[in-house]
Amino acid sequence: MTDRLPMFPLNTVVFPGVTVPLHVFEDRYRALMHHLLRIEDPAERVFGSVAIREGYEVGDHGAQSLFRVGVRLQLTEAEANPDGTFDIVAVGRDRIRLDRLERGDLFPMGEVDDLPEPTVAVSQELASRARATFTAYRHALSEISADPYSGSLPTDPTYLSWVLAACAPLPMAERQQLLEASDAEERLVLVTELLRAELRTMNVITSLPATEVARTRWSPN
Repeated sequence: MTDRLPMFPLNTVVFPGVTVPLHVFEDRYRALMHHLLRIEDPAERVFGSVAIREGYEVGDHGAQSLFRVGVRLQLTEAEANPDGTFDIVAVGRDRIRLDRLERGDLFPMGEVDDLPEPTVAVSQELASRARATFTAYRHALSEISADPYSGSLPTDPTYLSWVLAACAPLPMAERQQLLEASDAEERLVLVTELLRAELRTMNVITSLPATEVARTRWSPN
């Protein structure tokens, strides 16, 4: 089903089921916040986001190239600052595929299709292996950096796959690959492989993992 959504491209990959804080200061996205806050039903205060493959979130030139698979976000908190900027919190709801992006009069608008997550049977063995790998990664990372996750890992395999994808401090392309994985089973297999590769690298090079991309602490919704 094709829909039109306000769009807010970001220099990070956002995942369903997690919250992300944003500081909104550019004029077009301030206009987007005013638009969303005028919507009476909070559940309808939604916008889309895709990761920027090449370019920047702000500036005259802006994003030059975008990934096509992203997330529909719901605005859950918004604080207007005296200087006209906003500090907001948004929650990822579900995946979308961006078919077309328009500049729009006030803020970008996109034509998007829903990209639903299929329900698959995930083996307990696979889920346990993914949890164990992430636990080992957290332990190794704790000696050199902050813990990327707080609390207990979820038991639901689909939500587990999203949490591990969101918390794993991996390069942009690999995070996008996790977002685009066809289902929870594929995502858990992939995130386990990626984290094991990171662990092997950290065992050889005793420093931070290879990338500083997306090291924001994520919290589950």
